[in-house]
Amino acid sequence: MSPEAQILILIGLILAVAYLGIFPTLEKKTINKLMGIDLALNLLALIVAGAWFWGTGVTFTLVFYETNWAIFTIVCFALLEIPLFLNFAKKHGIRLDGRDDDE
Repeated sequence: MSPEAQILILIGLILAVAYLGIFPTLEKKTINKLMGIDLALNLLALIVAGAWFWGTGVTFTLVFYETNWAIFTIVCFALLEIPLFLNFAKKHGIRLDGRDDDE
């Protein structure tokens, strides 16, 4: 299995747990809560990817250029999560302006 596929599967699993398990069970769903949890999940993805690839010299291909494991993980996590987040926010009426109140 390619290194890119390993990281993409890792990100897919993390996002599935987040959007099918963690986020729906939050009592109050706000952008600030979601972003805090998301930061922790991003760090988890980086820690696991780092454990797998740090110091190995493996390069990752992002469409037209090669990069390291950290950049590949961050970019892919963002690209995969953005549509999921926007759909989740719309479905649950989450404000995207950063305010948690109903003003």
